[in-house]
Amino acid sequence: MAEEKRFVFEVESAKEAKDGRPSIGPAYRSVFAKDGFPPPIQGLDSCWDIFRMTVEKYPNNPMLGRREIVNGEPGKYVWQTYKEVYDLVMKLGNSIRSCGIEEGGRCGIYGANCPEWIMSMEACNAHGLYCVPLYDTLGAGAVKFIICHAEITIVFVEEKKIPEVLKTFPNTTQYLRTIVSFGKITPEQREEVQKFGLAIYSWDEFLLLGDDKQYDPPVKKKSDICTIMYTSGTTGDPKGVLISNNSIVTLIAGVRCLLGSVHELDFLHIHLKILQLTEKDVYLSYLPLAHFFDRVIEECFINIGGSIGFWRGDVKLLTEDIGELKPTIFCAVPRVLDRIYAGLQQKISSGGLLKNTMFNFAYSYKLHNMKKGSKHVDAAPLCDKIVFNKVKHGLGGNVRLILSGAAPLATHVEAFLRVVACCHVLQGYGLTESCAGTFVSLPNELGMLGTVGPPVPNVDVCLESIPEMGYDALSSTPRGEICIRGDTLFSGYYKREDLTKEVLIDGWLHTGDVGEWQPNGSMKIIDRKKNIFKLSQGEYVAVENLENVYGSVTGIDSIWVYGNSFESFLVAVVNPNKQVLERWAEENGVPGDFNSLCENPKAKQNVLVELTRIGKEKKLKGFEFIKAVHLDPEPFDMERELLTPTFKKKRPQLLKYYQNIVDNMYKGAK
Repeated sequence: MAEEKRFVFEVESAKEAKDGRPSIGPAYRSVFAKDGFPPPIQGLDSCWDIFRMTVEKYPNNPMLGRREIVNGEPGKYVWQTYKEVYDLVMKLGNSIRSCGIEEGGRCGIYGANCPEWIMSMEACNAHGLYCVPLYDTLGAGAVKFIICHAEITIVFVEEKKIPEVLKTFPNTTQYLRTIVSFGKITPEQREEVQKFGLAIYSWDEFLLLGDDKQYDPPVKKKSDICTIMYTSGTTGDPKGVLISNNSIVTLIAGVRCLLGSVHELDFLHIHLKILQLTEKDVYLSYLPLAHFFDRVIEECFINIGGSIGFWRGDVKLLTEDIGELKPTIFCAVPRVLDRIYAGLQQKISSGGLLKNTMFNFAYSYKLHNMKKGSKHVDAAPLCDKIVFNKVKHGLGGNVRLILSGAAPLATHVEAFLRVVACCHVLQGYGLTESCAGTFVSLPNELGMLGTVGPPVPNVDVCLESIPEMGYDALSSTPRGEICIRGDTLFSGYYKREDLTKEVLIDGWLHTGDVGEWQPNGSMKIIDRKKNIFKLSQGEYVAVENLENVYGSVTGIDSIWVYGNSFESFLVAVVNPNKQVLERWAEENGVPGDFNSLCENPKAKQNVLVELTRIGKEKKLKGFEFIKAVHLDPEPFDMERELLTPTFKKKRPQLLKYYQNIVDNMYKGAK
């Protein structure tokens, strides 16, 4: 890497290829860890300590909040303090133990985010139980697999999800002994469960179960497993990722090191205290707690005594919940930020010539100043006050940080939000296997646009060459598979030592993601190692890289590119942007609604022309150009099992779903 790498420093030399292994680039570490990895936080040895210590420090701080419903109408957020939550958690722990569940037992949690979810998790943490989240977005098939694979004996369930658990009977009844509803249960549900010899309780009933009993929480070690977090995967059964107490407390120590002080590094001039979390911060909990991205964010909030408010579980009401809660930190997956971007673009284009001109001038002016090095608060304060203020208030008015994770955020969306949102917009990267946080971009560093930033201060990172894909970790622009080393890593896959050995090699986690070191030391995700196939002429195609290129076309919401070894060219299924397609149709006199436009050959040809244009602009090779497209008005979704819960494409399922269409595209294009 060039000498300009300001944000990382080398800790281990590169290794040339030998013994059949690819070459490995130098190992780098965050410059904020120049004096070594952050030391452990005194007294913080387990996830239970995270909560317990905060209760001692901030007993009266509001911890968990939900909107009060009065006469069917949502009101203000009503809060439970840290001490009130602690008392309920202790009751809950006694009730769990009274069911005969001992340290090391498996406890499932199934449902949308809510205070009871967190309380159930903390009761697991208190008594050394494995907390096993069940995906709120997956059907009974995955729920059945996880209950049986993890040998779950007790499960806490959102009221409306109880039928999904009952569908897993009788397969899961060899393990499952107790079901606890977050709310109520019906007589029919009670009868059905009791038929199989299981116990079922409402939340209030279960809390009374341990009233006359007292169980002391066991002593917990850092090495103890606290969570089995199942990753959905794009193929096959979910994998149970074993997460230890040490992984989570190490990550928290790194976050505090990164944000907890002013870093007076003369050559960086980075003052991260502007992002320091405090007990006054407010977080909106809506991303699934069954994913580690949200789980670790909430652990960080609990660690500093912040407040966590829960949404009502309806995406159509999310904006209203934001307006009432007024969060200070907003975490999102790119799908959410894409929708915000599309909504803002629509408002801008329909605002009339004067407003449109004013917005575009303000945007260009502020972006120009930010590119010259101005911080976002200083780049155009008058524009912020007059033009961009409405965007800020659309997120409640108090947001000072938007953090995107779980999937790549389109560069044009990130740039737009950095200008108009009047707050810091950062992009992060991590896997469940790396405890979610591995890279994060830095505030007021526009040069990190389109990257996930440098490593966090508690990991080492290197790239491993992938010769078959043409990625060389030792070239002047180092590219290769991202490998991670550090105490935040997982402890293996539950009951799958074979899979563990595949990805954990000599202490390094092989992520499967392909990265490119940037000159400043930030990382850019450019591809996925496994998403490579060979065309009939013998050329390799790195499909995710192509989807990133083609996905930058403004008229496209999503694209799936396909090819195989029996064909010499690529085809694609495209989710077109409704507003863009309808505007094109109006301008070109093409009649019909959105669905019929997607069938129109002229519309397909227009999209194909745009894909070809961007392909030429990005200097793609001839075999990387798309020769035929199908326009699907219905977005790829989880309901049809085309996406994972983190919005990654499930390629085998996409092929199965669109097989006839793919066959017809190949026939028509020859």
